[in-house]
Amino acid sequence: MKVTNSSTERRTASEYQSGSIFRGCSVESGAVVPMAPSKLNYRISVLTFFAKAHPNDECCGTNGLPLTPNSIGIFGRAQLLKSDALRHENLCTYLDAIRGKHERTIIVQEYVGCPLAETFIGENNKQETLLRIGYQVLSALAHLNQCGLVCRNLDPSNVMVSRDFGVKLYNYGLYHMTCGGRYVSFPIGNVRYQAPEVLLGSRENVKSDVWSLGIILAELALGCTLWESLKLSQIIRKVLSLVNTQNVFEKIAREHSRLEVYEAMDAGLRRMVEECLTISPRKRPLAKEALDDPAFDFVRLCSSPTADGSGLTLVEKHLSLNQIYYLWQLAGGDVQQELKKEGLIKSEAPILSLPNLVMLNGKSISPPKSQSFLHDNRIIFLNFNTLLERLSAVPEEDYLPLIYNTDAYLESPIFKTELPLVIRERDMIYQFHRIVLLNTLLQGYPYTHDLLRSFAAKDIPPLFRGQVWACLLGVVENGMYERLDKCSPTHTDRQIEVDIPRCHQYNELLSAPEGHAKLKRLLKAWVSAHPQYVYWQGLDSLTAPFLYLNFNNEERAFLSLYKFIPKYLHLFFLKDNSSIIKEYLVKFFQLIFFHEPALAKHLHGINFIPELYAIPWFLTMFSHVFPLHKIFHLWDKLILGDNSYPLFIGIAILKQLKSTLLKSGFNECILLFSDLPDIVIESCVNDSETMYQFTPKSITYRKYALHEEGPEEFDLNYTEDDLREVQAELHPRLSVYDLIRLLRDRPASTAILDIRSSLDYRKVAIENSINIPFSSVSLKEPRLDALNVPRLEAYLRRTPVITIIVSVSHENAMLFAKFLVDSDVPYVAVLHRGFEAIYRPDDKLILQTFDYINTLAKHLTPIASFTE
Repeated sequence: MKVTNSSTERRTASEYQSGSIFRGCSVESGAVVPMAPSKLNYRISVLTFFAKAHPNDECCGTNGLPLTPNSIGIFGRAQLLKSDALRHENLCTYLDAIRGKHERTIIVQEYVGCPLAETFIGENNKQETLLRIGYQVLSALAHLNQCGLVCRNLDPSNVMVSRDFGVKLYNYGLYHMTCGGRYVSFPIGNVRYQAPEVLLGSRENVKSDVWSLGIILAELALGCTLWESLKLSQIIRKVLSLVNTQNVFEKIAREHSRLEVYEAMDAGLRRMVEECLTISPRKRPLAKEALDDPAFDFVRLCSSPTADGSGLTLVEKHLSLNQIYYLWQLAGGDVQQELKKEGLIKSEAPILSLPNLVMLNGKSISPPKSQSFLHDNRIIFLNFNTLLERLSAVPEEDYLPLIYNTDAYLESPIFKTELPLVIRERDMIYQFHRIVLLNTLLQGYPYTHDLLRSFAAKDIPPLFRGQVWACLLGVVENGMYERLDKCSPTHTDRQIEVDIPRCHQYNELLSAPEGHAKLKRLLKAWVSAHPQYVYWQGLDSLTAPFLYLNFNNEERAFLSLYKFIPKYLHLFFLKDNSSIIKEYLVKFFQLIFFHEPALAKHLHGINFIPELYAIPWFLTMFSHVFPLHKIFHLWDKLILGDNSYPLFIGIAILKQLKSTLLKSGFNECILLFSDLPDIVIESCVNDSETMYQFTPKSITYRKYALHEEGPEEFDLNYTEDDLREVQAELHPRLSVYDLIRLLRDRPASTAILDIRSSLDYRKVAIENSINIPFSSVSLKEPRLDALNVPRLEAYLRRTPVITIIVSVSHENAMLFAKFLVDSDVPYVAVLHRGFEAIYRPDDKLILQTFDYINTLAKHLTPIASFTE
């Protein structure tokens, strides 16, 4: 195998032996001894290949949909290789799979030590060393088999050996990601090391890797390369000729004139190799069975060597390889640019690939295929000098943050920035500090739940978004997902099959066959776990963000969805959900009147009701409306809020469309929402959060929302009759509790209009309230000066003021609220139950006693101040 470096020329076998490569080998007294790492460079390798293109006459599958490109299939299957389940001390870690142009796939993987093919093992303790190597390879193969994978690419070039002869398999996932080679046009694996049954067409026999190991150990034990001078076809015949041999190892030794070496070999090593080279797959041991061979007893008794961290950088000591690679990208690293520098990606003029002749039957005669599309097994290494230089000024204590005060930590110069979220997510130093912080907090979950919530309110690092969402939703993995039936046919299967191919198919991960299969399992699991609900279209869009962020952890994705739906969509998936959706949309329209009265009046005037446009918004929590990258930022804030937060996102969208909507009639509005214009998601997030913090919670109260605690005396608590009344109203109600909060926390931003008679007002009234007797005013002309109250308009239009109407007649209060809204007064609400709710039998108000207010409100969360 030829190896190249992104900053130097190609590396060869001689350079390994001269000790000139990172984690390579140095020559010492005739034997090769691997070197210790001195810095981070060259630990991550990159290789690339092309997927096989579909024939021109095959454009659609049996379902009538376009065929999925093979590179998409590779991309989806490669995700499993990045999962935590495949982490093993004898396997190199897969870090990334990138889909390039023209069916190109790029694989980024850990690279440790040097290949066995380039390493000469000395004579001292040679057989013991071979047993150590064999044991570690078998351990790796057993772990792969346990995860349902086979290697089929096992040869000396993919067995990496470190300084102390620790072994890691490299490029072991190629067979899996290419679906057994079906997605590529080149063969996988070296024929010299393939088992006879593989050459005869067997695909899924896990024992074939044990044969490959046997051939590798036979070469090392005999001290020669098997069939070195033979052609490929002759090697195939040689391997197949072994099928009638009783002792394959002995025959190979005789053919290569190494019989004396074979006979002098340690009995345990010889027996183990002979078992690996058993012709019959049924008699050949599995990798986990071969590990029990007595020849490995001394290996099991020896303790694993302690990793020497003396030559490691601070980055290596405190961050995982995956996190280092992520920061390298933020520091300007580009894998494709590195490949271009080394000539593995070559740009050619598109005109050169055009056919010279197109025949009437559709066939084309084109120039020969470019050589750049042929399989190239060269490897390059990523250079981390830039990353290390940028992190060199970071002190070691920053790698281990001491969190003793949440507010103080968030106010530190590290996090105190007003930069937009998109820029913060691309700032390498900022994300470094967020990563080391989240590393600490996630390790302490669920005990760090409150701290996680505080830090997530600032922003959530993209690398940890799936985990943080799950923590904020209170997810604790408990094996529930595994117990659910995800296979049995149900009456919802047909609709699921129709929905999945349409769910975010612009996304490479979700459009892959693996993505389809996982999404189907998640949807079937949710339906199975909720027999009281039915499958509604839109559930697939709700599931997609959780699947994307937890692609290799279906249980976490499922439990996140399981917690998310009751919180925000309680009872939405009932067979008859009309009353639930009706209440939701009524509350939405009331909030539009509260925050945007001019827009609400216009939409109400042209009868453009939320049922015409908002149902898909709330049924899918906007995941059907926006692409995934916008949904992530939206849901970062949504998950921190309660069940009312989606309502404010809807209003924030309308605010961005306000100027267009105010100029549009009914038909124009229908057309506008059928193809929603581009929404600035950062403005949407900021506006929704501002409105959410400003709005008293009782204004968003819904009877059918999930209430963890029952209502108290001064909370809103609708009866069925109340609910029917509320659904006919355009203006929201405010609870007594929220009135107390406002008078306690924001008295200067609260205006109370008492529309009782002057006599009743003089008898008892709320301090600083304004009396406007309902019977003395004319509501025909919507102008505030028509009320004949001096300086009322200036008082109500202070920015911003919540106007609360208090009356003994709820009907009069609603009419007066309409008058104010028609006069373009924002933030108008009506006190629920009216004046009677705050009146005591002794002719006093519950608000008149300061001590009572404090007693009543001491357990209440203060209302945040509002800033435009």
